[in-house]
Amino acid sequence: MEKVVLVTGASSGIGLALCDRLLTTDSRLRLCLACRNMQRAEAARSALLTSHSNARVDLLHLDVGSVQSVLAAAQEFKARYNRIDFLYLNAGIMPNPQFDVKAFFKGLFSRNVINMFVTAEGLLTQQDRLNSDGLQEVFATNLFGHFLLIRELEPLLCEAAHTSRIVWTSSSNACRSAFSIEDVQHGNGMEPYSSSKYASDMLSLALNRHKNSQGLFSSVMCPGLVMTNLTYGILPSFFWILVTPIMWLIRIFTNTFTLTPYNGAEALHWLFVQNPESLDPRAKYHSLTSGLGAWNYTQPRQMDIDEEMSEVLYSKLLDLEKVVRKNECEKC
Repeated sequence: MEKVVLVTGASSGIGLALCDRLLTTDSRLRLCLACRNMQRAEAARSALLTSHSNARVDLLHLDVGSVQSVLAAAQEFKARYNRIDFLYLNAGIMPNPQFDVKAFFKGLFSRNVINMFVTAEGLLTQQDRLNSDGLQEVFATNLFGHFLLIRELEPLLCEAAHTSRIVWTSSSNACRSAFSIEDVQHGNGMEPYSSSKYASDMLSLALNRHKNSQGLFSSVMCPGLVMTNLTYGILPSFFWILVTPIMWLIRIFTNTFTLTPYNGAEALHWLFVQNPESLDPRAKYHSLTSGLGAWNYTQPRQMDIDEEMSEVLYSKLLDLEKVVRKNECEKC
């Protein structure tokens, strides 16, 4: 039976590279690109069909930062398909990144230089804002919208006839110190991206605890340092002229500089062919590449996750879900 795969944020970067790799692996699967910008989605679909002329590639309009859009897209998906095998939660934003130039040059000439490039710890802050639903924008897009999508698709994801998989695109920038269980939306902090990615790591663990018995398995991956539109938005263009040669030099000494979307999608693709029962729910699966980029591989690394905190987060998200659903009903 054909597999049904839904990918959010599939119109470019890692999401599009993943779709190309999935179709190369299994030309019979039914692939659904869930995208906010439908013009870019159409271009992505055309590019995929150019390389895979017999592929079945569908489009779904979805803005994971909007509650109304998530609910509408989920209803449309359930009307179209009677199953879902893989749900790749890849969409994400990092709005208005502020780069600490002083910290960068200080780290550039220190022993911490590789870790600085890999995690961007201490270099990046963002200015978040409330969206039209009254939620912090980064939290809504990177975490809660995906959580709501999972909840809406549970009738298909938890179907007894087969196992289903969720795969989160996390980040090496997911940092426990940036997250507060008292402020899950990170409205009072300056690192909402890091907070949201750490929260997705915790949510994956909680989902496994609650849903494995129903045939749903969740995994987390890290694409490494990849040059995408999100990455290029961090620095002014003249800075990339300076930094890019340094990055290629540092790549010789680290396996986390995947650099290209194709390489960054390695762990996403690797998870596609794995037996879910054999995976470690506490591991983050990293896309890695050899120093000169000759080959790619996947490696699990244990996450710094507090199980009790992940359970509290899960409960808080369920409570928030009730609130936003009530708000949507009142609008009607």
